[in-house]
Amino acid sequence: MGMAVHEKLARLMQCLGGFNSLAVAFSGGVDSTFLLKVAHDVLGDKVVAVTGRSLSFPLRELRAAEEFAVLKGIRHFVVNSEELDLEGFSANPTNRCYICKKGLFSKIWKLAREEVIDQVIEASNTDDGGDYRPGLQAIAELGVVSPLRLAGLSKEEIRQLSREMELPTWDKPSLACLASRFPYGERITPEYLRRIDAAEQFLLTCGFRQVRVRFHEQGKLGRIEVDERGFGLLADAGLRDRVYQCLNDLGFAYVAVDLKGYRTGSMNETLRLQQAEFR
Repeated sequence: MGMAVHEKLARLMQCLGGFNSLAVAFSGGVDSTFLLKVAHDVLGDKVVAVTGRSLSFPLRELRAAEEFAVLKGIRHFVVNSEELDLEGFSANPTNRCYICKKGLFSKIWKLAREEVIDQVIEASNTDDGGDYRPGLQAIAELGVVSPLRLAGLSKEEIRQLSREMELPTWDKPSLACLASRFPYGERITPEYLRRIDAAEQFLLTCGFRQVRVRFHEQGKLGRIEVDERGFGLLADAGLRDRVYQCLNDLGFAYVAVDLKGYRTGSMNETLRLQQAEFR
């Protein structure tokens, strides 16, 4: 790890040190865990963690976030941020993430004011600007600060620093809310979210690490995305049968494996195709 990365870490610490107190939006993922750890190192008890609880956030991730906060002695709040209660969200428009982030960070700001905390921060990094991310617009509108981007830190650099700090999340697979499994325009319901959660939980227990189950045709089709290690696991016919049976029992009539494999923002590919058609 070169000096440039440590210089970015120093820049991050300087940025965080410029605040009197902070509320960190904390999902328990790689980026937010790293940001919370560094913020707590800099400001101590003047930092709190805030996690949103909803059907689109797997319970296992909420429990992991709670355990980390307890382990590090960080004050942790959990706010009810059920996106399905927000007007327009369940219809799954292309600005779904804007609706979600606007609702979540409005609640985090409300809690921050009640706790007399000066600033809310979140953990997007420099890699997050390369895809369609309407949630960043809501973050900007609400005055939420993104210190990792200000410090110029990429996802890989955050993983490297997390490993050096012996954070348990340094090699944790990337995660995103379960709503991201649905094509835009496909209605999101509590039942559908529970089906996706159960399907992915089963795949994780089978040894898959980086995995997504994408939801198509009102649940008739489940499209599985895995990494290279996952493709190796699926070479086993017995495991393929178990995966099919599990998803079929959950209501998927057809189960497919995406040959391109796991990638972030795969549901945005339809937007790019639509834009190309109108050029």
